[in-house]
Amino acid sequence: MHISKKYCIFALEFNHFIKIMEKIDELDRKILKIITTSARIPFKEVAEQCGVSRAAVHQRVQKMFDNGVITGSSYHVQPKMLGYQLCVYIGITMEKASMSNQVITALQQIPEVVEAQYTLGAFGILIKVFAHDNEHLLSLLTTKIQAIPGVSDTTTLTALAQPIYRQIPVEI
Repeated sequence: MHISKKYCIFALEFNHFIKIMEKIDELDRKILKIITTSARIPFKEVAEQCGVSRAAVHQRVQKMFDNGVITGSSYHVQPKMLGYQLCVYIGITMEKASMSNQVITALQQIPEVVEAQYTLGAFGILIKVFAHDNEHLLSLLTTKIQAIPGVSDTTTLTALAQPIYRQIPVEI
């Protein structure tokens, strides 16, 4: 029986994920719940709420960074404050599924593309794009996204508002 290289890599990543999940205890979850609610909260306050030392919180957070549980800390910029009036989701159909890595590499070169997901269903890739206005969106579509080798079709959905925006809940 032949097992593909991609499957083996997936199995190794999944096993790594399971091992990390087994190491996340109740204190880690409590720390995560606090810091995902308020990323700017001082570790001293987190420590007080958890009943441990500030050093313990720092070590736990660092361990979660090292294990990929926490992947970053950043400020969220409101795109409209920078002149991006449109938020759109674009479903991309590819000529061949084998071209997906090439398409993703090309999409990474377009700064207005802020997210990309491989999907099942009607599209191979779903991207989130910000544009200043309709003309900017048209330019992005016709001169950049649809010009990528391997892209055979796009479907654009315009977001009118974002009534829900949150982190995944951390359960203790």
